[in-house]
Amino acid sequence: MSDVTLKGMTWSHPRGYDPMVACSALWKHRTGVTIEWDKRSLQDFESFSVEELAPAYDLIVIDHPHVGQITAENCLAPLDVVGREAERAALAAGSVGRSYPSYNWQGRQWAFPIDTASQVQAWRPDMLSAAPANWSDVLDLARQGRVLLPMRPPHSLMVFYTLSGNFGRPAVEEPGAHVNPDMGSRVFEMMREVAALVDPACLGMDPIDILEQMARSGSRIACAPLIYGYVSYAIAGFRSNRLAFADIPAEGNAGPVGSALGGTGIAVSAFSKAKQAAIDFAYWIASGEVQRGPYASAGGQPGHAAAWDDAAVNAATGNFYMDTRATLEGAWVRPRHDGYMTFQQAASDRINLGLTEKHDAGRVVADLNRLFVESFPAPGAAGGES
Repeated sequence: MSDVTLKGMTWSHPRGYDPMVACSALWKHRTGVTIEWDKRSLQDFESFSVEELAPAYDLIVIDHPHVGQITAENCLAPLDVVGREAERAALAAGSVGRSYPSYNWQGRQWAFPIDTASQVQAWRPDMLSAAPANWSDVLDLARQGRVLLPMRPPHSLMVFYTLSGNFGRPAVEEPGAHVNPDMGSRVFEMMREVAALVDPACLGMDPIDILEQMARSGSRIACAPLIYGYVSYAIAGFRSNRLAFADIPAEGNAGPVGSALGGTGIAVSAFSKAKQAAIDFAYWIASGEVQRGPYASAGGQPGHAAAWDDAAVNAATGNFYMDTRATLEGAWVRPRHDGYMTFQQAASDRINLGLTEKHDAGRVVADLNRLFVESFPAPGAAGGES
């Protein structure tokens, strides 16, 4: 296969790009196959059209909520190929939380997790003796001007989802019953309270913006209570100040459950002219051995439990994985039907408008449920979940 060159698309953060380049160099040495990686911004990644990318790339890094739309557009090649059942069983057994099944849709496996994340908590260990354990502690810090919360779409919706899940009433993928009205109103009022205490600029900030500000010299920000974890900031020397990560502060009585699952998976384009070579790489880079070895050491945030459990991987990251594992194991999988991505943007915009213009909570939640219904083109169009 020494004459094979594959093209891949990932996202432009050291966590998303560096491990792909490092592992691809090892793969070339091992197989002779060259993989060239392009990258897109986080915002583009969260809203990108795989339909446009698939004809130009062999390998595409995706987020699980895209899977219904992508498969409806026939953009991906399924990875559950005959003869590799044992390898897939090992990948499934190594799933951190529901990372592996989040890429299973309508009975097929469309990607393998290579990066696992959910909303966790970021904090400054040089400023606080411990991360806040409950929401009231977060509010106390916010009143001191020491909290930021990413609210740029889609993250405002992720905050809404996580708080709902932590109360034990996560949103459901059923038109007309997506968000419980009473619980949704309660959660929106919680968001309204904390939004009034943090910098209004949070409405335009994503997790990277928040973490960069927290890690900056002279920053007073000690806590981001609900934010997608980025292991890069837990590594000494990455920025002026090292951040620590912890489980989310609990508001309900069930502990750090209900966080909105994130992370990424490696997928193969249905248009690839070297499909077998691309599938081989996907199996290899998602494996436990690679994930806890070269993938983690290159600054990746692995999606395999072999890395999350590894003492050396944790030692290099201030126990990032062990300290957030409970949140990941209790994380909630977002809807994935064809139409969800449009809803995610519209719902995030609706939440932010409601916060900015001080709309009634019940009105906002009713609009979220209406938008969710409208995200299904016709009854039954979402297909089944596996």
